[in-house]
Amino acid sequence: MKRQVWTLDEELIEEAKAVSDFLAFYSGNKDLSRIIYVEWTARDVLGHVASWHMSFARNLLDAVNNIKPSPFRGSLTEVNEREVKNLSQFSVADLIQKIKLAQEHIEQNIRNQGIIGIAYKKGSRDYSPIEHLELVRRHIKAHLADVEKKYR
Repeated sequence: MKRQVWTLDEELIEEAKAVSDFLAFYSGNKDLSRIIYVEWTARDVLGHVASWHMSFARNLLDAVNNIKPSPFRGSLTEVNEREVKNLSQFSVADLIQKIKLAQEHIEQNIRNQGIIGIAYKKGSRDYSPIEHLELVRRHIKAHLADVEKKYR
């Protein structure tokens, strides 16, 4: 299957829609203790997405401001477990706000012409703005599909 090729602005629109759809699911009054993955509830999935979205925004701002980035370290499993645990202290409303704030930073800065690459994770290559938006969009849409499936 051939990949859809979009401009940066088109990819940003699609990424923002994925974020909006994800937040719309979590904005409802649902019991988020339902198991989605082996050891993760719907609430854990929200924390997971929040951690990565905040990381994307932070690494993007580092790229814009020419600051050495400090992306997540460790295997994906280690990062995911650690970050879900770290964010478990926050309320659902707080996590939603953190995602919204990260999204604002992304939308305000992703078009900066000085960005060469955005850090992803220690030991991984940097991604161009359009690649990073695509990665984030697909990641969020996949988790939303999994969560929605469990609530049907």
